Amino acid sequence: MRRSRAVGALIGLAGGTFLYTTAEALPIGLLLPMAADLAVTPAQVGLLVTAYGAVVMVASVPLTALVRTIPRRRLLSALLAGFVLSTAITVVADDLTLLLAARMATAATHALFWAVVVPAAAELFPPRLRGRVVAVVFAGGTVALALGVPAGTWLGERAGWRVSFLGVAALGAVVLATVAALLPSTRPDQGHAARGATPDARRFWLLVAMAVLATAGAIAAYTYVALFVTEVAGFSAASVGAILLVRGIASVLGILTVAAVVDRSPWTVLTATVALQSGALLGLYTFGHRPAVAVGLIAVAGLAFAAFTAALGGLVLQVAPGRSDLAAATVSAAVNVGITAGALIGGLVLPGHGVRSTVLIGALLGIVAAVLALGERRIRPAAAPLGLSDDLQGPRTIWPASRSAGQNRETPSSQGSSGRPA
Repeated sequence: MRRSRAVGALIGLAGGTFLYTTAEALPIGLLLPMAADLAVTPAQVGLLVTAYGAVVMVASVPLTALVRTIPRRRLLSALLAGFVLSTAITVVADDLTLLLAARMATAATHALFWAVVVPAAAELFPPRLRGRVVAVVFAGGTVALALGVPAGTWLGERAGWRVSFLGVAALGAVVLATVAALLPSTRPDQGHAARGATPDARRFWLLVAMAVLATAGAIAAYTYVALFVTEVAGFSAASVGAILLVRGIASVLGILTVAAVVDRSPWTVLTATVALQSGALLGLYTFGHRPAVAVGLIAVAGLAFAAFTAALGGLVLQVAPGRSDLAAATVSAAVNVGITAGALIGGLVLPGHGVRSTVLIGALLGIVAAVLALGERRIRPAAAPLGLSDDLQGPRTIWPASRSAGQNRETPSSQGSSGRPA
C-alpha cells in the first residue's frame, strides 16, 4: 500500500471522528432553535444529548463483539453510511420522537466507529508510528469541538438548525467515499494492531480507571465554564464564545504536541497531561478571578485534556489484553461514563458551593488519575514480549515473517500492492 493512499485513508478516518463529535455536540449549541422549531422545552432537547451518550456508553462493547468478524473497510463504510442516513432523518424529523430515534441510531454507529477506527488507523502504518497516527485520529474530534460545533451553531442560528445537520450529512457522504475508496480491507483479527503489542490486563484496567477519572474531572469543570468566566473571571456573556475558541485552538496544539513525542514514552506523556490538567484547574480555583490568567488556564486545561485522550488511544493498543477493538470499545465506554459522571458531579456541587467548586472537583479527580498513572511502573512487566519496548519503538520486526501484508488483508489480491508504508 502506497504512503499517499495510507495518508488519504488516515485523513478520512480523522474526518469520521470530526463528524461524530460534531453531530454529538451540535444540539448543545442549537438547543434554543431546536426547541422553538419542535415546540418542546430546552430540557427535552437536552435529552437528545443525554440519550446519545447513554447509547454509546452501553452499546460500545456488545456491538463491537457482535461484529468482530467483519473486515474493517466494510464495517467502517457501513457505519458511515448509517451515520449519513440517520443524520438525514434528523434533518426531516418533525417531532421529538422521530428525532430521538434518529439520534440513537447515530449513537449506535458512533459506539462502533470509535471502537474500530483506532486499530484501523494504526494498521495503516508501522508500529513505531502508532502513537502519532492515533493522535491524528483524535485530532478530528478536537477540531470538531474547536471549529465544527461553533461553525454548525453559527450556521444553524442564521439558516435554521436543519441546515446545520444537512451540512454534517453532506460531509459524511464525502468521508464515506474517502474511506470506502482508500481504506484496505483488513481482517479485524490480523495485523499488528489487532491485539495489544504488550498485553497486560492490569495496565489496561488502570487506563480504564484513568479514562473515567480524568474525563470526569475535565467535564466537571468544562460543563460550567461559561458560568465561571462570567461570574468569577468577570467577562461578559458575549466573550464566552471567543474564550472557548481559544480553548479549542489550544486543544489542537495539545494533539499536535502529543503526536510529536508520544511514541518515545507514552506513559510519561499520559501522566504529564493529567498532571497538567489538574494544575490548570487548581490554578483556576485559586487565580480564576484574574481575567487574563483565567483565559490562559482554561486554554491549558483544554490542551492537556486533548493531549490526554490522544495518548490514551495509543496506549490502549499497546496493553490491550485481547482484541484491540474490544479494548478500544471498553475505553470509549469509560470515557462516556466520565462525561456523564463529570457533568452530574459538577451539577451537584454547583448549587451549594458555587461554580469555583466545579473546577476544584475537576482538579481533585485529575490528581487521583495522576496518582494511578504514577503507579504504572509498579505493575509494568519486567520484560516486554517480542522485545517490544514501552516506547513502542522496539525492534524493527515484531511479527513473524510468515505474516505478510497480503495475509493481513481480506484477500491478497484485493489491493494493488503489498506491504505497509514506511
